[in-house]
Amino acid sequence: MDPNVENGSMQGDEVLGWGKSLPVPSVQEMVRKDSRCVPERYIQEHKDRPIEPEMCPHSSEIPVINFSLLVNGDEDERRKLDLACKEWGFFQITNHDVSEEVIKQMKAAVAAFFELPLEEKRNYAMAANDIHGYGQGFVVSEHQKLDWCDLMFLVTSPPKYKKMKYWPVTIPGFKEAVEQYSAEILKLTEDIFANMSLLMGMDKDALKRLHGEMMKQGIRMNYYPACSRPELVLGVGPHSDASSITFLLQDDDITGLQIRHEEGWVPVKPIPNAIVVNIGDVIESWSNGVYKSIEHRAVTSVTAARMSIATFVIPDDDVELGNLMPKSVDVAQMLAVTTAAVVAVLPWM
Repeated sequence: MDPNVENGSMQGDEVLGWGKSLPVPSVQEMVRKDSRCVPERYIQEHKDRPIEPEMCPHSSEIPVINFSLLVNGDEDERRKLDLACKEWGFFQITNHDVSEEVIKQMKAAVAAFFELPLEEKRNYAMAANDIHGYGQGFVVSEHQKLDWCDLMFLVTSPPKYKKMKYWPVTIPGFKEAVEQYSAEILKLTEDIFANMSLLMGMDKDALKRLHGEMMKQGIRMNYYPACSRPELVLGVGPHSDASSITFLLQDDDITGLQIRHEEGWVPVKPIPNAIVVNIGDVIESWSNGVYKSIEHRAVTSVTAARMSIATFVIPDDDVELGNLMPKSVDVAQMLAVTTAAVVAVLPWM
């Protein structure tokens, strides 16, 4: 297979959408052809490379929240959640309601997609002006440094925003696995929002209401090939999420996610069947900066490929995204703020 076959292509029935993105080669196919190849466009500037001296002490670990205790009203666990949102912006949840089987099927569906031949994956390639589908989004310059990553992005909720032509039809059970997992994450979202609402001094349904009638969910499926020079590249460069909240499934055996903490980078060590949760820019804004949307990145491995599954929760387009919770305004006033049409929040930008 030719690794220079573009993994993004303009499709004839597309109209102007989310913004132009230039087609780029498939990293997965490039590595299959020559595992030692690291093209210049993927080599980060010296200041951006994942160097060891930047790492925080190994004793630094993000908080772990026992979800079962949290949803049953345990005050100590709720205080842990509050501290995690204020000081870290990230936490892992264990003993949650997403079953091990649902997680297993979701990971298998994603793995099956990236195992497809390139010619078949290209059937689901992103249009040059869209975020749905397979490729790399928002490549705006031939000189732009590229991520060591191929991705598949699907909007999963509400149904009116789905584009089913990007959902692979040749993988048995793919649609069912993604829809089941996304439904479970929506339930998880409501429970997390209820607890955060109480911590923010509101009634338990406040954050859900703030998202409007058409709260959206999108899933980004990431494939990070092994890299012969992982110290030169990044799977995903440093960024914060413009979502409300993000849920991440990691590979159980490979640590790739790192978060910015106290001027260094903390690796987020996977816990089997745990889900990593992070605060997005929207909740940082709504909380008046009390809860933090933290910069994070993904690094690569020299020994093995890695996959991850990020689920973004996004407010309705018509929800005001400014500071809705100034400290001088009470909850009743906050919820009475008149909403205005604002550009939709896009965490994948």
